[in-house]
Amino acid sequence: MNWSELLAFILATTLLVTSPGPNGVLIARTVPTSGKAAGFANVAGFFTAFYIHGTLSILGISIILTKSATAFMIVKYLGAAYLCWVGIKSLRAAMREKPQAPTIAPARRRRTLAWAYVEGLLTNGLNPKVSLFYLAVFPQFVPVNGHPAATAFLLVVIHSTINVIWFSALILLFSKVTQATRGERFQRWLKGVTGAVFIGFGVKLATFKAVG
Repeated sequence: MNWSELLAFILATTLLVTSPGPNGVLIARTVPTSGKAAGFANVAGFFTAFYIHGTLSILGISIILTKSATAFMIVKYLGAAYLCWVGIKSLRAAMREKPQAPTIAPARRRRTLAWAYVEGLLTNGLNPKVSLFYLAVFPQFVPVNGHPAATAFLLVVIHSTINVIWFSALILLFSKVTQATRGERFQRWLKGVTGAVFIGFGVKLATFKAVG
């Protein structure tokens, strides 16, 4: 893989990572209520999920998801169910809370770092689109000769690193405006939007069809 191909891959993955998606919505919901540490725990979950998807792709298991309709449907609906579950929880929280004071506490029940990590892992992991992205991109950048597995692993490292850099920057941004985002009206609005977006992503994932 030459430098032009490497730069092309970096550009493609950067556009993918920075485009709106469930990961960004999760960070926007986590940091104002549970703090920077929980946000970075989300990112650690994202990072782990990339290596799970990447390992499956390198081993060829993700090919089974595209060739086996049953396997693909199981993974797809698990991911869709999780996203919809998160969305419904956020909508219920937004509708349940009643205005009482100008501001609210950071969170009545802050996320533990372990749970924030699991949220990140599930949000990024239960998404067959990531494996499909690897299957679509890897053939263009992995050389036939040489060490294809090593090159594929390098691509996963690049992809996950870009993800960490981008979402770490978002965490720092959200932490700077934490006080402003803790207002009750903003919190209810954020939870409502989060719920609607996650349900939308869940429905979109449920109706997603593998190419080929």
